[in-house]
Amino acid sequence: MPARFTRRAFSAAAALTAFGAPALPATRWMRPLASSTVISGFPDDFRWGTATSAYQVEGAAREDGRGPSIWDTFCATPGRIRDGSSGETSVDHFHRFTEDVALMKAMGVGTYRFSIAWPRIFPDGTGAANPRGFDFYDRLIDALLAAGIEPYATLYHWDLPQALQDRYGGWEGRDTAEAFGAYAGHVARRLSDRVHSFFTTNELMTFVEHGHSSGIFAPGLKLPTSRLNQVRHHAVLGHGLAVQAVRANARRGTKVGPAENITTAVPAIETEEHIAAAERATRELNAGYLTVMMEGRYTDGFLAGAGANAPKFTPDDLKIISSPVDFVGLNVYVPNAYVTAADTPQGYTLLPMPTSYPRMASPWLMLGPEAMYWAPRHAAKLWNIKDLYITENGTSAADQPAADGLVYDVDRVMYLRNYLTQLQRATAQGIPVRGYFLWSLLDNFEWADGYTTRFGLVHVDYTTQQRSPKLSASFYKEVIARNALA
Repeated sequence: MPARFTRRAFSAAAALTAFGAPALPATRWMRPLASSTVISGFPDDFRWGTATSAYQVEGAAREDGRGPSIWDTFCATPGRIRDGSSGETSVDHFHRFTEDVALMKAMGVGTYRFSIAWPRIFPDGTGAANPRGFDFYDRLIDALLAAGIEPYATLYHWDLPQALQDRYGGWEGRDTAEAFGAYAGHVARRLSDRVHSFFTTNELMTFVEHGHSSGIFAPGLKLPTSRLNQVRHHAVLGHGLAVQAVRANARRGTKVGPAENITTAVPAIETEEHIAAAERATRELNAGYLTVMMEGRYTDGFLAGAGANAPKFTPDDLKIISSPVDFVGLNVYVPNAYVTAADTPQGYTLLPMPTSYPRMASPWLMLGPEAMYWAPRHAAKLWNIKDLYITENGTSAADQPAADGLVYDVDRVMYLRNYLTQLQRATAQGIPVRGYFLWSLLDNFEWADGYTTRFGLVHVDYTTQQRSPKLSASFYKEVIARNALA
């Protein structure tokens, strides 16, 4: 399977028809810094962390009563995964988590974002919870807290129970959204004594578009437009139901919000007119996801573009979808589009990407550090978000061990330094980014790429499971220690 078929390479959003957004008030952080201003570091309370997801690292696919997920089924189909692999064993985080927590502690990270495997908790998707399903998460959370690392849990990182795919057609069925709310409430009730921040869903856009439009991710569907739009609606509805369930079941003070790979429009030239155009484009390109989640309505452009294929929904649905959240996580890797202002109804033009544009090891991973500034700036301004996290950022690299056995990933260090420079620019201007979760702690199962693509700070020998921190781990450790670029 070609390398471009990855979890973050999507194109459907760019095809949305866009219209102008209302004028937005200026805020103090929109003004550029004076040339004499020195940016020395990040806010004193800034949180530095790393991230993984259950199917990519846990393994133990048949232990402690875990049921099959759509990714287990997808990987078992020949030709779906580039190297024919699966996450059945992966990097065995399930059994080696104490070693992995020790690696995090040695790096100095203060937060860890992991996901809960829905099939571990409800092997059949609904019904009675599996009493052994929480055992691993209890052990992991306790180990994190003992190491001084704050746990952040993601409730859904794409591993839908296969039973729900069979029973309801997965996210095509509204019942799956309802089941997700029930699952979220159960997890919040059980774990909120120690986990105080929950992300509802990870990258709705990716699992909807890749799983149900291009078919290159589980469950491998290529749906007609009307059914695809209904999947989109059920996905954002599931987020809203999960927010409400966490509020109803978690302990007082628990916070909740989504983690989304926002489609970021970057102004090609940083002038007022092009910046305003990039804001309009960002709002419209996220119409089916973050925009409806934050505004409680589908944009006129989205509905006009969908026409007779628009999703079926009720006013109550929109109220649920836009349930107030405590924070928003942004997964930022690339500039999705460069934009200039245009005298058209939508008010912007999406510029074509030149073939010479620089990329990292993965062909889709364009090197655009400025996205790390514009993504949170647009989100904060468009939707008045007070607390943002960068819930994923990182890069693939060749990561070949040298003669001494170590990985000198200077390309990843270069990538991180450039992106963190732009994040520092954002926080220095008062854009409310509260923390950063580097993707990923470990090399792992990288979805359709299998084990052919590496994103980790820690190299994993997939034969022996030996962990070896890379040069980038040393770089990140120094950034954390300084709370500033190293």
